[in-house]
Amino acid sequence: MPEPRFDELIHAPHRLRICAMLSQAEGIEFGEILQRIELSKSALSKHLAQLVDAGYVTESSIVRSGYSRQLLALTPAGRAAYAGHRAALERLMEEG
Repeated sequence: MPEPRFDELIHAPHRLRICAMLSQAEGIEFGEILQRIELSKSALSKHLAQLVDAGYVTESSIVRSGYSRQLLALTPAGRAAYAGHRAALERLMEEG
């Protein structure tokens, strides 16, 4: 069980959703996140830049169907921060 730790960076609703999605996969393409989260490209890019700058998300380029795609994944630090944040939220809900 991760140590509960509230993380203000992750807590923003869109960044929380991004981390939740990425926690369930080894990596997700930018376009898929864009479609699922329903943000503009620029807004999603800003949220991702904050997560990348914090060391929570990595970006890599892949080629699929002849096109370059951006693949995003949680880093080990990002996974730990998300798990700790989630544990902190669960603790808050239990305390009611």
